[in-house]
Amino acid sequence: MSAPAPSPLAIVDAEPLPRQEEVLTEAALAFVAELHRRFTPRRDQLLARRARRRAEIARTCSLDFLPETAAIRADDSWRVAPAPAALNDRRVEITGPTDRKMTINALNSGARVWLADFEDASAPTWENVVTGQLNLADAYSRNIDFTDPASGKSYALKDEGELATVVVRPRGWHLNERHLVDADGVQVPGAFVDFGLYFFHNARRLLDRGRGPYFYLPKTESHLEARLWNDVFVFAQDHLGIPQGTVRATVLIETITAAYEMEEILYELRDHASGLNAGRWDYLFSIVKNFRDGGAKFVLPDRNAVTMTAPFMRAYTELLVRTCHKRGAHAIGGMAAFIPSRRDAEVNKVAFEKVRADKDREAADGFDGSWVAHPDLVPIAMESFDKVLGDRPHQKDRLREDVHVEAADLIAVDSLDARPTYAGLVNAVQVGIRYIEAWLRGLGAVAIFNLMEDAATAEISRSQIWQWINAGVEFTHEGETVRATPELAREVAARELAAIREEVGEADFTAGHWQQAHDLLLTVALDEDYADFLTLPAYEQLRG
Repeated sequence: MSAPAPSPLAIVDAEPLPRQEEVLTEAALAFVAELHRRFTPRRDQLLARRARRRAEIARTCSLDFLPETAAIRADDSWRVAPAPAALNDRRVEITGPTDRKMTINALNSGARVWLADFEDASAPTWENVVTGQLNLADAYSRNIDFTDPASGKSYALKDEGELATVVVRPRGWHLNERHLVDADGVQVPGAFVDFGLYFFHNARRLLDRGRGPYFYLPKTESHLEARLWNDVFVFAQDHLGIPQGTVRATVLIETITAAYEMEEILYELRDHASGLNAGRWDYLFSIVKNFRDGGAKFVLPDRNAVTMTAPFMRAYTELLVRTCHKRGAHAIGGMAAFIPSRRDAEVNKVAFEKVRADKDREAADGFDGSWVAHPDLVPIAMESFDKVLGDRPHQKDRLREDVHVEAADLIAVDSLDARPTYAGLVNAVQVGIRYIEAWLRGLGAVAIFNLMEDAATAEISRSQIWQWINAGVEFTHEGETVRATPELAREVAARELAAIREEVGEADFTAGHWQQAHDLLLTVALDEDYADFLTLPAYEQLRG
């Protein structure tokens, strides 16, 4: 008996957008509907499994490599598929949302790869979702330009051979698209919307250009979630008559549970795998989230005090390099989030040296490439990797067999000497309010205090406030000992809100979402019932 026809999808609560009919075609929506029909039930089961696993972590305060998959780890014979030519050299990757200006600047940046982001760097307004797809399609047809209305500066694409390879990051499994529902009113997972529309419209076009549909997979928590993505890829390629193995996926190891399943994740995706990435900010958020009730030994200090040389972060990154190279996959390093100042050369000098040291360390450790958030950082990262790689596209031959990581090493948070500070609490509140306000205006990547903040860094901010209060952390402030309490967080937030009002002026304060952002931060930072993701309650308040 043949499968039933896919349920038609309805667009709800969304104003029509210019050119949306080019993206939301009947055939494209039918494809997304079929992804939804076939795979959303499994997505739902995996989300339920996450909750059960988190409960087990709360009970045991431990994690270990999986005994049931030991044979996969022990089998030295398997490798991931060879990298396609367009993804063989990934020494510098730039990240950013898919607005029109960023699309042009990222492709022109000199980076080898652009992570075109529908996830943490993009607030999922309907306009951002649809126009992001249009911008990518326009870039591939070279039908894209942009003139900045403020400066009058015009932007256009360089020659084809100078452009970065695009790797699209769809939304994580946990987020739905409220503007697209099936016949029963059930929202389609945002991952299927972002992946489905992009793959449907661009897979064949990319093949004709000698590239392919390449993806970054965010927030993966287990090899079973990677297996679901692999099944989606197999179906999608068959459905559109695209050769199997055309899709390539790089998985962000940005959850603590995924760190214990790196080999299994590569194994599940082996015909489509391209590599793993050390997503450092979400990784810290995941540690706090999963071990938030684990007592003093799991309390993280200020986020800026947790460098990549911390023993437990070192274990994570070295295990990632060893795992990737053992299996023939690329190992991609973490984000350099600094945003250069146009006004302060000394700030830039200090920050550039920190970025250089970070990228030098990654290249020396065996990474095949790394991330930056701004075009001005591309040459710095490129120099670091050029020194190590030379003309080679990668260094997968460095197997790092000297690396030996035990299960306990990955969660040895108490190996850090640093402790939370009052200044760290203030910074968490400042970043939290300022980022959420911008997110509610539809901006997912925001420069705050010369750093590019996205949803991952906002998650750390609110999670650390929650953790420090619930762990009863004490700070030294103005010579006195101060305990982290809800009342203290509210006092700091009230002062920050008043400072913002004075900074931006009454008119801009009133026109913005500052009070709303303040209230939402305190909700997710102080509620006894910890929200799994800040973006879930925030999405309910996002207009558009």
